[in-house]
Amino acid sequence: MLPLLLASQIREADAHTVAHEPIASIDLMERASKAFVGWFVNHFPDKNKNIAIYCGTGNNGGDGVAIARMLYDHGYEALSVKIARFSSRSTDEFDKNLARLKRLDVPLTEMENGDDLPEESNGIVIDALLGTGLNKPLEGEYEKLVKYLNSVKCTMVAVDIPTGFFADGEIDPDATILKADLVITFQQPKINFLLPESGPYIGCLEVVHIGLDEKFIRSLNSPYQLVEEKDIRAKLKHRKRFTNKGTYGHALIIAGQPETMGAALLSSSACAYAGAGLTTACIPENGLIALNNHQPEVMAIVRKEKELPDVDWPKFSTIAIGPGLGKDAASLKLFTRVLASFDRPVVIDADAINMLASNPDLWKHVPKGSILTPHVKEFDRLFGEHKSWWQRLQTGKQQAKNYDVYIVLKNDYTITITPVEKFYFNSTSNAAMASGGMGDVLTGIIAALLAQKYSSEDACIIGNYIHGKAGDELALPNRMYAVLPGRLITQLPVTMVKLMA
Repeated sequence: MLPLLLASQIREADAHTVAHEPIASIDLMERASKAFVGWFVNHFPDKNKNIAIYCGTGNNGGDGVAIARMLYDHGYEALSVKIARFSSRSTDEFDKNLARLKRLDVPLTEMENGDDLPEESNGIVIDALLGTGLNKPLEGEYEKLVKYLNSVKCTMVAVDIPTGFFADGEIDPDATILKADLVITFQQPKINFLLPESGPYIGCLEVVHIGLDEKFIRSLNSPYQLVEEKDIRAKLKHRKRFTNKGTYGHALIIAGQPETMGAALLSSSACAYAGAGLTTACIPENGLIALNNHQPEVMAIVRKEKELPDVDWPKFSTIAIGPGLGKDAASLKLFTRVLASFDRPVVIDADAINMLASNPDLWKHVPKGSILTPHVKEFDRLFGEHKSWWQRLQTGKQQAKNYDVYIVLKNDYTITITPVEKFYFNSTSNAAMASGGMGDVLTGIIAALLAQKYSSEDACIIGNYIHGKAGDELALPNRMYAVLPGRLITQLPVTMVKLMA
C-alpha cells in the first residue's frame, strides 16, 4: 500500500529526510524541481513554446524558480517568471533560488499589492504560487490573480498542487482554485486529489518521486492508503489441484424484479466469473427463463409475488442482496428475514441499502463484517446529507466502527472504509466504465470473494481492484469509449489470472 499523507505529515516527511538523509533543504528542493523538469521535458518537447512560471515567495515558489532555471538549462529560452510578492515574507530556499535565477537571461517580473496584472498570452503557464501549506481559501491579491489565470487560454501545469486547493480537509465549494490541466505532484498523490471535488481543478495527475524517506513515511501509520497492484498480487489465492466447486463456496444473490432482471443477471454472472464455486440467484418467477438463457451455470431460487421462498440459509457461504430488488413490502420482508437468519457477513447493495436507510432498526441485525456498497446518494440516505466528500469520509469512519461493517464508497477512486478507521483508495478504473450496471457487477465480485473465504477487508480491496482493472484492460489498450458491464464480466477471470501470473 502507498501511504497517503496529510499536509502536516508531508512536512514531517520533508523535515525527517532533511535531518536524517541528511540533505540540505534547498538540495531537497533541487531534487524535487529536477523530478518535475524530468517529466515536463519528456512531455513538452517544443522548446520554442512560450512558458510563463508564476511563483509565490514560499517553498512552492522556490520550486518554481528552480524549475525556471532548469528549463533554461534544457534550452527552453522562451521563458518568463512572474513573482507574486503579495507578502513581505519569503523562505530562505526561495531567496537562494531566486538569486541563482537572476544570473541567467530569464525575463523576471515582480507583482506587488495593487499592481495591474501582467497580460498573459503564453502557451504554457506553470503554477508555483502556493503549495500544500494553504489552510484557508484564497483572498485578496492571490484570489484576483488566480481568477485571472483561470480566464487565460493556455495549458496550465501546477507544481505539486494547484494554488488554492487543499491537500486534505474540507474544500469550500465557493473557494477560488486554479484549474490545472496537469498537476505534477511530489512523492504521492494528496488525499483530496482522489476525491470528486478535485475533478474541476485537476485534468491529469502525474506523480514524481523525490526520494523522501519511505520507511519514515510508513512509520507515520496514515489511515489513508492507496492500493497498488503488488498488494493484490500478494492477496489473491491460487487455485490448487484436487479442489472442487465446494472448495470455493456457495454464494446467494438476492436481486431483481420483473422490470429489473438485468441487475440480477449481472450480479450473479459476475459472482460466477469471479470464482464462486456455486452461485444461486434468488429471482422473481418470471425471470427464470432469462437467467437460464443468460447464465445457465447459475442456479435459481424462485420468488413468487406474495410468498417468501423457502431457503436453507446455512448452506450458503455468503449472501448479497439488493441489486434491482425493489423496496416494496415483500422485499423488505425478505431483507429482514436474511438479516434474522444469516449470521455471516453479507453484501448489502442498492435497494437493500435504501431499505436499511428507511428502516434503521434493521441495523442491529446486520452481521458483523458485512459490506455496504453505496454510491454517494445512497450513502447520504443512510447517514444524512453531507456538504463534502471529506465529511463523508469522517462519517463513514465513525459508522463503520459503530456497526462493525465495511463501507465501499463508490467513486473514481472507490474507497473501502473499515471498522478500524482505515481508508483504502482503489487505483484502477476509468471513465469508460461509467455505465448502468457496473455497481451490480461489483456486488457480485465481492460476494464471490467472500464465498471463497477471503476476509471482508480483502474482498472489498481485491473486488474493487479487479473490477477496475478489468475495465482498464478493456478500455485503455482498445481505446474503447464505453465498457459495458456484461463485457467486463467475461474479462474478470482473465484479469485475475494475469494478476496471479
